[in-house]
Amino acid sequence: MELQSQHFHSKTLDALADKAGSAQRDAMALFTPIVRNAAVQQFGDFEALRRHVKRLRQHTLDNLDYYLARFELEACNNGSQVHYADSATELNSIVLDICQQHDARKVAKGKSMVTEETGLNDYLMRGGLEVTETDLGEYIIQQAGETPSHIVGPALHKSKAQIRQLFQEKHDLGERELETTSDLVGEARAVLRDKFLQADVGIIGANALIAETGYSMLVTNEGNGDLCANLPRVLIICTTLDRVLPRGEDATAVQRLLVRSATGQPQTCYTSFYSGPRRETELDGPLETHIVLLDNQRSDILASDYREMLQCIRCGACLNHCPIFAASGGHSYGWVYPGPMGSVLTPLLNSLEDAEALPNACTSCGRCAEVCPADIPLPDLLRDLRHQQSEEKIGSPRWRAGLRLHAWLAARPGLYQFLTARVMSILSRLGRRQGRFRKLPFASGWTGQRDFPTPQGGSFMQQYKGRRGGHE
Repeated sequence: MELQSQHFHSKTLDALADKAGSAQRDAMALFTPIVRNAAVQQFGDFEALRRHVKRLRQHTLDNLDYYLARFELEACNNGSQVHYADSATELNSIVLDICQQHDARKVAKGKSMVTEETGLNDYLMRGGLEVTETDLGEYIIQQAGETPSHIVGPALHKSKAQIRQLFQEKHDLGERELETTSDLVGEARAVLRDKFLQADVGIIGANALIAETGYSMLVTNEGNGDLCANLPRVLIICTTLDRVLPRGEDATAVQRLLVRSATGQPQTCYTSFYSGPRRETELDGPLETHIVLLDNQRSDILASDYREMLQCIRCGACLNHCPIFAASGGHSYGWVYPGPMGSVLTPLLNSLEDAEALPNACTSCGRCAEVCPADIPLPDLLRDLRHQQSEEKIGSPRWRAGLRLHAWLAARPGLYQFLTARVMSILSRLGRRQGRFRKLPFASGWTGQRDFPTPQGGSFMQQYKGRRGGHE
């Protein structure tokens, strides 16, 4: 997928101007935290499991070379073939080569953010293959020619009316109403059934790789992952090398955190473990299984101060609780991973210069860190990226000069309080009649979207000192 994070500000303005989309995102931002909090409270000692998984992931990353070697050994003993890809291009090339070796023409594909990262679909289609996304959300946006707006719900930005119109345009099934959600799901199921049956190759992702057994784990709610894995004669599992875990019980511990944080469910409909190709005594399953492990800068991240980002389990909780994501939508971030986790990952997997706006797309509210099941200090990592921007002089000279001025003032609290008190006093007098400002110098970023309320009097510190003095 082509990086477009440099257009974050203009894309955000477009998203804010879309009133229907804003209303839909507002509803999501209200609903998803409620279901997540309910699931966490019902679980019991969620924090204890969170701490356990954090230690587990840290241990695995500290010994990643050992666990990768163990996983490869066990997977090969099971009959699978393991491939390593240093870059997105290499992963795409490996997958296309496997498909061509089997004269494949049709591919049924499960949801995979890794293959979104590498742009696999377009690569395979340029190679002459027909690729069909079989996750309902991914299928919807594939028909619309769009990219996912959310790492868990790719089509959350689409309304039922938009999906209805899309299906009527793309499915040559004659006149029909498609009035209900059940109608839409039923039609997608009927169309996709033939895609599963005709596929020569199935491609899926993995939520975890288990070193002691060589198995992979996949969590889904639709069952399409199992159909992609078991019906075609060749299965290709694409994931990243940091997904490996020591034992099966470690994978299920991650799964308990993942599901509650992602969808608020106590359990997904399907949690599947894939052991390799079909045995002689088995009646179904792939005849050949390939596991492609992508690096794509992750070794560099592991060796950096940002290594905690590799603990991310891709639940989307930070997106669901982020006011910036709710306001701007996933497409504004301009790449595969949006929200707080994307604001860290995108600069690390591409370049900080090409994604300079993302580390600054943060209100420092800290909600992402509070809800992250992997206990990743996302605000700290974003702050470190901003510091790196300053050190490397990335960003407009005007922006950097403004930050230097603010830092200079903040280091002199007496002067800072004196100036802010004078500014508040002047604004209070000038805006007393209207009660608001439609425009202000140096504040167009605020007044371009909303009025600036007239300050009611002194600065915060003046009011604080006045009240404190009144109680003494």
